[in-house]
Amino acid sequence: MLRAVLAMGFLAAAPAAHAQAFTTAAEVKPILAATKANWIAVREWDGQDLIYFTHLESWRCGLTSVVYVVNGGAVQPWPMDPCFEGTAQPNAIGADRKPYTALPLGSVQQVDVMVVFDDGTADSATYARAAVLMP
Repeated sequence: MLRAVLAMGFLAAAPAAHAQAFTTAAEVKPILAATKANWIAVREWDGQDLIYFTHLESWRCGLTSVVYVVNGGAVQPWPMDPCFEGTAQPNAIGADRKPYTALPLGSVQQVDVMVVFDDGTADSATYARAAVLMP
């Protein structure tokens, strides 16, 4: 039966899917827009508040910068590794990279984050502690 279906041309080979590298604003902007609630997380650990930027680190290709503000304070840059273009995993986070910053326990009440894309546009979000606190 399968030979008959193939012979009649009903099953053509599917075209090869073009894999995206997710290294440009055009590729990562829709992902970051859809996952905005997950850009950061706060975790209480070992007597500290840890603000995790893991999600943004994972989609850093296509970004030129990330800045954040804790509790309305000073703007802080979030330094990221470069995009590892030309590799199989350009967005990989290095094994020695710490995707978080530590602050005193209970001190983080609100975090504002702004990402700037390589096309010059920006997006931002504000997170209340309770909305991003990991259990």
